[in-house]
Amino acid sequence: MNPGIFDKLKTLAEAAKYDVSCASSGTTRKNPGKNLGSASGWGICHSFTEDGRCVSLLKIMLTNHCMYDCAYCINRRSNDIPRATFSVSELVELTIEFYRRNYIEGLFLSSGVVRNPDYTMERLVRVAKDLRLVHRYNGYIHLKSIPGASRELVAEAGLYADRMSVNIEIPTEKSLKILAPEKNYQSVFQPMHYIQQGFLEGKEEKRKFRHAPRFVPAGQSTQMVIGATPENDKQILNLASALYQRPAMKRVYYSGFIPVNNYDKRLPALTVPPLVREHRLYQADWLMRFYKFNVNEIVDDVNPDLELDIDPKLTYALRHPELFPVDINTADYELILRIPGIGVKSAQLIISSRRYGRLTSEHLKKMGVVMKRARYFITCNELASFTVQEAKPEYLRKILTEQPSKKKKNDKQLVIDYPE
Repeated sequence: MNPGIFDKLKTLAEAAKYDVSCASSGTTRKNPGKNLGSASGWGICHSFTEDGRCVSLLKIMLTNHCMYDCAYCINRRSNDIPRATFSVSELVELTIEFYRRNYIEGLFLSSGVVRNPDYTMERLVRVAKDLRLVHRYNGYIHLKSIPGASRELVAEAGLYADRMSVNIEIPTEKSLKILAPEKNYQSVFQPMHYIQQGFLEGKEEKRKFRHAPRFVPAGQSTQMVIGATPENDKQILNLASALYQRPAMKRVYYSGFIPVNNYDKRLPALTVPPLVREHRLYQADWLMRFYKFNVNEIVDDVNPDLELDIDPKLTYALRHPELFPVDINTADYELILRIPGIGVKSAQLIISSRRYGRLTSEHLKKMGVVMKRARYFITCNELASFTVQEAKPEYLRKILTEQPSKKKKNDKQLVIDYPE
């Protein structure tokens, strides 16, 4: 590899690491046999597919030069950091060579904004277009849409990308004006609207014409920085809930604020990123997307922030003891989903299995139900009657948040990535 290209690669790969909105693709792009590469499975960027495969991509910026001076960004105009810029041909060649060497399975491409949004967006589109049309590359491409880019460029980008994203970054426009006065919400939401329109028009065209080109088949995503501004979790989740009402929006990512510009007095004096809060927001997001929770059931005016010591699903159950215990042999699917310790797959198994007979605790264990939690919120023939009705929520909170003993540290039932 050319030493100059290698130096650019190190600089621009490092500059791209703070963007987390590339964790999954959610698309399958078939390879008819004449093209280079393919995109399949559900994960990109060192993530895992449903069949357990780990897939990776080249996560890179076209340039880390930027005309903006956002307080929270490492690539801000006023920072004295190493700068680099790839030409379109250099980045295309790098992607193809990395793919041929089996280093990557896809490309995540973003950029600082130089000259103006359209100039930058045009260069990003040229990279994707050359990969698809000149090199017949058929692998996964996630393309960042530059805030303020024109509708024509966004529409062209959508023909070559599997997924596009526009980062909101700051949850409210008031805070955005403080930390990034050169930006505004309109420049962010306008490209989002263009992507949504193209996505819907593409689906309609596909219904009418079998060979119509696909427009961002994996939809779009966005990212919010958490902890850099005073917004509470209710404001953040309400915005996420509104975004999920849009047809093309697939994922909202939450990135704990990393204090890379400690000298800027507009930023909070944090020593470590708020990773626990970030994790709770992902759990709440999971509840909204898969567990049929309304945002107002997770946070409200009385409790605008998520609790950090317990997950939001358990919080909901302890705040609403009147809904429990639930008879798992008669309750409907939506209510079963609200039981701590029961996930989506377990709830579906319960609904399908109880048609053949009454379920017991042994059946539930075999289905993957975490009985350590669920036992206090369900009724079953042979289970003890000590439930949330007999015990105060404060007591259950205490026993459910106790640290596991050394013998149980490796117990898989105690490791819960998402609320069940």
